[in-house]
Amino acid sequence: MGWLDAILGRSKPAPPDLDALFALPSAAVTLRAATGLEPTGLGSVAFRAAEGAAFAAAERDARALLGDRVEESADGYGYTWLLVRRPPEASADLVTELHAVNSTLEGAGFGPSLLCSLVSFADPARDRRLAVVYLYKRGSFYPFAPLGDERRDNALELQVRGVLAGELPIEPDLGRWFPVWGAPGL
Repeated sequence: MGWLDAILGRSKPAPPDLDALFALPSAAVTLRAATGLEPTGLGSVAFRAAEGAAFAAAERDARALLGDRVEESADGYGYTWLLVRRPPEASADLVTELHAVNSTLEGAGFGPSLLCSLVSFADPARDRRLAVVYLYKRGSFYPFAPLGDERRDNALELQVRGVLAGELPIEPDLGRWFPVWGAPGL
């Protein structure tokens, strides 16, 4: 960032830090204690597939790391989603596998193609769902709580922001808390 950017009030976004994903298992314990939301064992990575053999090889390598625990799907915006399934009590293993997918694509030079990663939580007794979403390009997390009919539980999202603020780098700009309607695993 140059001096002109500072004068004009422009800021440089935080660089991606994939190791921040490893804070999710301990954040899950805090989230469970404060809100009753439990890990579902589902997580996913979204990226925009690129053309060419190099990207196909990187994607194939990422899928090979996960074996039969991964399902691929595409959304209406042109993003590919890799959904990973693990037992709910194996959140550390889930995060490790999501990190491996992100790292494989980033290491092959396709970091700009990564959109986000998410880990799902649920409270079936109160019929609530939540995803903790990691924005790759911002290096930050935000909560997303769908209610159905493309409505969000904003109160729950703000509550979770407060609960996780000391655990994860939370995205400060609420305008960047994009909905991920229909994300696999949510």
